[in-house]
Amino acid sequence: MKAAVWYGKKDVRVENVPEPPAPGPGQVKVKVHWCGICGSDLHEYDAGPIFIPAEAPHPLTGVQAPLILGHEFSGEVVEIGEGVQNIQVGERITADACQYCGKCYMCKRNRYSVCSSLAFTGLMANGAFADYVNVPAYTIYRLPPEMPSDVGAVVEPAAVGVHAIRRGRVLEGDTVAVVGAGTIGLVTLQAAKAAGASKVIVLEMAQARKEYAKKLGATAVIDPSEQDAIKAVRQLTDGLGVDVAIECVGGSETGALAVDLTRQGGKTVLVGIFEKPSEIHFNNLVFFEKEIVGSLAYYGEFSTAIALMADGRIAAQPMITAKIKLDDIVEKGFKELLANREQHIKILVSPQ
Repeated sequence: MKAAVWYGKKDVRVENVPEPPAPGPGQVKVKVHWCGICGSDLHEYDAGPIFIPAEAPHPLTGVQAPLILGHEFSGEVVEIGEGVQNIQVGERITADACQYCGKCYMCKRNRYSVCSSLAFTGLMANGAFADYVNVPAYTIYRLPPEMPSDVGAVVEPAAVGVHAIRRGRVLEGDTVAVVGAGTIGLVTLQAAKAAGASKVIVLEMAQARKEYAKKLGATAVIDPSEQDAIKAVRQLTDGLGVDVAIECVGGSETGALAVDLTRQGGKTVLVGIFEKPSEIHFNNLVFFEKEIVGSLAYYGEFSTAIALMADGRIAAQPMITAKIKLDDIVEKGFKELLANREQHIKILVSPQ
């Protein structure tokens, strides 16, 4: 079968590789319909290895680079391993990207995204930029009959947005700022609205992404390159700042900016993946009793994300800006996103 294999920075090759074998105990084999290019995939292509185990095999999966990328996928179950129950061949599914030990301190508290041996499909285990992928059965979620498979491939990033809202403990009536209007920023915007936020203010500089944020229901969209973002946010929040700010960029200055957007006693949630260290003056936290929390992936938010997408509270279709073939993933996927990132939200890849 064909697959997109990561060998190193700026070195992803579409090549023929062996098809995954029959799934082992507790595993499921999936025929991939669509797989989205995630920001983490782009980070690995442009600046990796970040998550990918390049020097030694991963302790949980035993996988080491080169490996097949891709974790935002939908597909059809074609084979099930020994002991798998409640999953049938032929069902259309999506999958949680987290593979975990189930035994460590955090796993026992159901916070498996910070498992001591965490492995992400497509980053520490072979992924879904391929015709077929084997994944643990516990990662599988059925798609509703009315949900198209391309939309099903957006469930994974939607779950990231839902988790960020829960990490920020957003309550009905809260004001929220979302820094960045890429895929994660836009699903977080919609998840905040679904949680009952009274105002959701989006910060974004790219014109196309500003328009997406407006269409998907932002109360206001602020361009930090055109005005004082902190002042503008305070004007929209009775001079206070927002209750919760959610950083979805991973830029050198966006983390500190998110903190500055919050009111006294406010909370900042960091979702973006940072390639380099950032600076922040901790007195901004001490003097105003502000909080910062990290938010990595999700633990248990897939069902909620599917429900919100099924009833339209999270609209995935407007965020799909291109569909390409697996053979074109480097030129029309990674290179296109690096050259014209501001024009795209989600590029989906079909191996078929």
